[in-house]
This record gives sequence, C-alpha cells and structure tokens, in this order.
Amino acid sequence: MRYRGRRIAAVRRAIDPLLLVLLAAVAALSGCHRTQTASAPPPPAEVSVATVQRASVPITIDLPGRTNAFYVAQVRARVDGIVLKRNFREGSDVKAGQPLYNIDPAPFQAALDSAQASLQKSQSGLPALNATADRFKALIGNGVSRMDYDNAVAARDQGAADVALNKAQVDTAKINLGYTTVTAPITGRIGISQVTEGAYVQASAATLMTTIQQIDPIYVDLNQSSVQGLQLRRDIASGKVKITGPNQAKVTVTLEDGTPYPIAGSLQFTDITVDQNTGSVTVRAMVRNPDHVLLPGMFVRARIEEGVDDNALIVPQVAVTHDPQGQATTLVVGPDNKVVQRTIRVTRTFDTNWVVDGGLDAGEKVVVSGVQRAQPGALVRAVDVQAGPSSNAATSQAPAAGQQPSAHQKQSADRSSALAQGEAQSDVR
Repeated sequence: MRYRGRRIAAVRRAIDPLLLVLLAAVAALSGCHRTQTASAPPPPAEVSVATVQRASVPITIDLPGRTNAFYVAQVRARVDGIVLKRNFREGSDVKAGQPLYNIDPAPFQAALDSAQASLQKSQSGLPALNATADRFKALIGNGVSRMDYDNAVAARDQGAADVALNKAQVDTAKINLGYTTVTAPITGRIGISQVTEGAYVQASAATLMTTIQQIDPIYVDLNQSSVQGLQLRRDIASGKVKITGPNQAKVTVTLEDGTPYPIAGSLQFTDITVDQNTGSVTVRAMVRNPDHVLLPGMFVRARIEEGVDDNALIVPQVAVTHDPQGQATTLVVGPDNKVVQRTIRVTRTFDTNWVVDGGLDAGEKVVVSGVQRAQPGALVRAVDVQAGPSSNAATSQAPAAGQQPSAHQKQSADRSSALAQGEAQSDVR
C-alpha cells in the first residue's frame, strides 16, 4: 500500500505540469481567437452607382438678351400749328391710317385756296396765248415779223409754265392740308402722347407726338461672346445650323421670372460687329407674340438649339462636384470595386445630366449616392441605382418573416456566433 501510494503521488506530479501547459495553450488560443474576431475588418460600404452612357443630346446655347419691337414708328409733326384734338386712347391698338391728331387746318386751307386761284388764273390766259402764237405763225411775212412770232411763242410757253407751277403749288397745299390730320403710319400699340390739345408743334423741329410699336411678332436680341459667335457663324456656313427652311434653328425663350414662354422662335441672323466694351455680338431671333406677353425691353434668356450630338457621354449631375480650382470631378468605381477620383471635362447640361467631353468612357460607373462613404482608394460594394436601394440602411435590419437573410446579414450573424462561443469557452476554463 505504501508503495502504491508513492507511485500515485509520482504520477500526479508528472501529470500536473502537463495539464497546466495544456490549459495555458487553450487559454492562449481562445485569446487569439477573441482578438482576431474583435479586429476583423468592417464590410465594404455600399454606394449607389450609375453607368456612363452615350445618348443623343441636342446642341444648345443659353444666352441672355432683351426684346425689341418688330416695327417702331415715331409720329412727328410735319406742319406747324396748334393741336386741336387727340383721337386715340393711350396704350390702345391702332390701325395703319387711323387718325391720331387734328392740327388747326385753317392756314393750310387758305394756302390751298390761294394756289387754286392762281392755277385758275394761269389756266384762263393760256388759250389766248396759244391762239396768238398760232395766228402769228400763219401771218409771218404778211404784216407779222419774225420777232413778233417769237415773242408770242415765248408768252405761250411762259403761260404753260405758270399753269404747271400753280398745279404744283396746289398739290403742295393739299399735302400740307392733309398733314393737319396726323394718321398712324403702322398697325400696332400706341404709347404715351407727348403733346396735348392746344400744344404748338413744328415741322422744322420735328416735334415728337407719340410712338407706335408692333410687337407681334417680336425680336429677341441676344448677347453672345465673340468666340461663341465665331463658332455659330462657322456652323451656319457649314450647314450644321440652319436659319431658313424646315430644319431652321429653334429658339426657346425663358421669361425673367423663370417661366418658359410657350411659343418657340426662329433664328434670324448673327451680327458681324463686336462690341468693343463687352466683347459680344448680337444674335437676333424672332418670336410670335399674339397675347403680347413679351414687351419691348424685357430681359429674357433664350436657348438656341443648333443641332443634335448623337454620340454624347452623359452622367447625372449629382455625380459631379467641383474642386477648389473649379475643375469638375467625379468618383469612379473600378472593376476591383475601389473608388478613384477622376477629373473630367464638362461643357453643358442636358435635363438632369452633364455632357462630358473628356475624362470618362462609356460603361464606367460613377458614384451618385453614398459619396461620404466612398473615399478615394476605399473598397466599396456598388449597387446600380436602377437595381436596388441607394442606402445601406435596409441591410442592417433583420429579414422579414419568410425572407432569406442577405449575405451581409449572414456574415454578421456568423461572426457574432463565433465571438459568443469563444467567450463561453474562456469563461468555462
């Protein structure tokens, strides 16, 4: 018995160190598993992307400008006199030939009567002069000298000239008398009357009485930089932009309050003189204005549709930002799901997209949502904007009843289960 007891004690002394070593190894492995589980990298951030595509985009130019009347007629006095009556209402529409003012006609009527009397006097003496000249012609050499005949012919011609002169004076008097009734030279809307009844007007001073403007159609004069004007003239010369015919360049107008004007206009011409102060040229368009919405002098913006680019690259505007230097940039998700910041060249907008002239290729994916999680160089999980939600909030929620968990949810659950098992083993030991 004593021998057996010593043998058991010796075995225990041999086993205890080995057991301690095994327990230490298990504890070390458990701690490593816990450290590895706690330091596992987070899953890639989810971002929404859009694919760069090619599309047919109209080539347009947006320009500021002002409206001008189609016809403008300044009504001025053509005879001297007192204004007796005004025959229109200010701001109304008038027809060509409609009486506007009456100037005192008495002096001009008297001048006409005097001219007519002189005409009658000269006409009454002309037959006798003609008869005398004819008689002297037949009696030359029979008591009538050649000198007498020449004097008779001269008197006859002088009488005929007096008749012609008096006729011209009668016509002049009639014209001046007609000018006492001031009529509208064009059809349009009349403005403020510059003279009142009783005012004295003068033909020599060309007294301004009122102004008439025709505003249907109406001109839209746009200001374009000389560089853009040069390109527009080249496009017109090459036939890319047409100002006549069925494919004439269309012009859409936006009012000064941002309201689009419902009627499209047409491009008329581009001026050849560059303003030395502004470096711009004038481009004129014509727009119908039946309801007189457009008034002369209004500030408007117009878009000229020059043509169509059938192979333009477009990206959503939300995917484009500008750096402090003013350059356009976008975030591109490459084939390796890494984010790269790209500097691009954009020139104009089309609906909610930018038209890209360089820096991107068709088929590349740009980030449109989740930009704050998509830093350059980061690994992300790209979701097409047309294929699913643009945020990762839904992936962090539990699946609904009868719905299979997503891969991200399953990975998170497995990681949590492994961590819990490691902690339990550590507590038992």
